[in-house]
Amino acid sequence: MSGFTVWCTGLSGVGKSTLAAAVREELIRRGRRVEVLDGDEVRAHLGQGLGFSKADRDTNVRRIGYVARLLSRNGVAVIVAAISPYRDVRDEVRCAHEAPFVEVYVECALDELVRRDSKGLYAKALRGEIQQFTGVSDPYEAPVAPEIHVRSDVDGIEACCARIIGWLEAERLIGPRDRSS
Repeated sequence: MSGFTVWCTGLSGVGKSTLAAAVREELIRRGRRVEVLDGDEVRAHLGQGLGFSKADRDTNVRRIGYVARLLSRNGVAVIVAAISPYRDVRDEVRCAHEAPFVEVYVECALDELVRRDSKGLYAKALRGEIQQFTGVSDPYEAPVAPEIHVRSDVDGIEACCARIIGWLEAERLIGPRDRSS
C-alpha cells in the first residue's frame, strides 16, 4: 500500500485533532497503517526550546513535515493536525514529500472559536494578554487551493471526516469501504 500525508491546517480550536482522530479510526477500519502527528504533541517531544516566533514556528512545521515524509514514503497513512500558519512553509513541506500530500483547510468562524474555547485563550489574546496568538495577534495564512476545505462550524466532525475519506477514495489513495462490515 502506498503512503500519503493528510495535512490538516487551521486555527487553534477548529477541530484538527478531533478530525485527525476520526480519519485515523476510519483508515484503521480499512486495514491501513496510520500515524497521527499532532502539532502540540510533536512540539512537546521534538520542539524543546522552540518559542512562537515565525522562525520557531517554521522550524516546528518543517520537523513535522520531515517525520510525515519519512512515514508516508514507507507506506504509512500520515495525518498531521497542526496550525502551520505560514503558507510558504506548508508549500515547502509539500514539495519535499515523495508520497501524495493532501492539504485540508479546517475553517471555523472566529466567534465560534471564542465560544468553544474552554481555556479562554482567544479572550485573553483578544484583550492583548497573550502575544503571538495565531489568528489574533499573529498571522494565519489560509491555503489558496487546498485539496479539501471543510467548515467544522457548519458541517461537524463526522461530515468533515466523510469529505476527507470520500476525497481519498476518489483519488484512489484508499479503496472503498467494504459495505458488509
